[in-house]
Amino acid sequence: MDISNILTAFADIQSFTILAIGFMIGLAALGASIGMANMAGKFLESAARQPELIPVLQVRMFITAGLIDAAFIITVAVGLMFAFANPLIGGLGQQLTQAFGG
Repeated sequence: MDISNILTAFADIQSFTILAIGFMIGLAALGASIGMANMAGKFLESAARQPELIPVLQVRMFITAGLIDAAFIITVAVGLMFAFANPLIGGLGQQLTQAFGG
């Protein structure tokens, strides 16, 4: 395999990975924001209906908010893993090292 084919394959993998990371983080952010908005709206409705339950509902709301944010943060971490330590490159990195005499 010559160097131009290796570089083309490397660039293709990197570009598709960056597009996938963008979609992944964008959809996770959209889902988290919709989930947080829905949860906050339901909390306000239930607090308006039964004000005496506000302390109990508030604790449960914050626990749920943490879980919703955790899913988004895990998605960002996986995206960063693909951005900086891409496992999809595989043997192309070794072939590039050998081609450039490293």
